[in-house]
Amino acid sequence: MAPPRGEVLQGTLDLIVLQTLEVMGPLHGYGIAQRVRQVSDDLLKLNQGTLYPALLRLEQRGWISSKWGASENNRKAKYYSLTRAGRKQLLRETESWERMTALMARLLGGTEGA
Repeated sequence: MAPPRGEVLQGTLDLIVLQTLEVMGPLHGYGIAQRVRQVSDDLLKLNQGTLYPALLRLEQRGWISSKWGASENNRKAKYYSLTRAGRKQLLRETESWERMTALMARLLGGTEGA
């Protein structure tokens, strides 16, 4: 059963955040959420209760780092950046996702050996 519009598929949030930071560079949490919303054409909206625990977990694993800075509207904000370990993890997760999507395409398309 497909997740409702705007719900993150289980296991994809780390990949989404890591890829966003790889493409955009350092961002604060709100900036990450806005970028994901923009890229997904408003189909995916990350709420604070989903995003901030993920950012904490990624930081604890050493895949992202954070530092305080001033946001665009001159407010104090925590900016997150991808670490070297995070880039390696992004590569692993991307490869895993590509294998899974290829498998699902074969299963759903009924093709063999594709």
